[in-house]
Amino acid sequence: MTERSAGTNGGECGTSGARRRRLVVLVLGFIAFAGLQLFVNASTSLADFANAGHPQTVLHVAIWELTSMTLWIALLPVIGWIVARARPPRLAWPWAIAAHAAATVPLSIAHVLGMIALRIAVYRAMGEEYGFGGIGERLLYEYRKDAATYVLLAAFFAFAIWWLSRAEPAKAPEEVVLVPDGNVTHHVPVDAIDWAASAGNYVEIAWGQRVLLHRSTLAALAETLGGRFVRIHRGRIVRRAAIQRIETDRSGDFTVTLAGGTVLRGSRRYRDGLG
Repeated sequence: MTERSAGTNGGECGTSGARRRRLVVLVLGFIAFAGLQLFVNASTSLADFANAGHPQTVLHVAIWELTSMTLWIALLPVIGWIVARARPPRLAWPWAIAAHAAATVPLSIAHVLGMIALRIAVYRAMGEEYGFGGIGERLLYEYRKDAATYVLLAAFFAFAIWWLSRAEPAKAPEEVVLVPDGNVTHHVPVDAIDWAASAGNYVEIAWGQRVLLHRSTLAALAETLGGRFVRIHRGRIVRRAAIQRIETDRSGDFTVTLAGGTVLRGSRRYRDGLG
């Protein structure tokens, strides 16, 4: 008797093109969103400074926004790592929220300090000095914006992980042979069976280092197992993929050596079936 047991996906490798297409969409979407955000922030800053009576050049505002964006891009791997590990159901919602809230503090500090360092370097390259004011006051001011930015980026990563996982094809269910053995029923994977042989009213099934007795005829089992197995003797079948070497005698009979080292005798009347 055979059945198909439920299987799970084996990982991200070897998936269909759907995952790659979704990844491209996510990357392009992020680039488009980042570009739009950069334009909106720069336009808003120019308008705010003009309204306050301290107009700024487009170049300086562009430097501020680009340096900020550069630091967030540098921090993306860290944010992705946090989201992958601090999300339900890995963590309960209260703990996940607490973990992300705690992460905003060091990430904001890293963003602000890195951003200031980049601006100082760019300004000096232009022969100017960048004034950033008191560092403590600057950190508090930037944290309010950084916390909101972190929420958006974390939400993006959470969606990306969920959406990409939906593109993974389900693994084909594994076919097994159910072999009762007293109070135990063995679920023997078909692809793990090396050979089977008649044994009176039973069939011997070689599963790894074990040989199980299964109440069936060899003909019935061979029909169930299908073309993955080939008959080499009136009372024996072997899995084709397990065959490593075939040696034919002068009489036409032959010897089959399996990958695990097992040697089985075959009858000449079944030699043509091996190709």
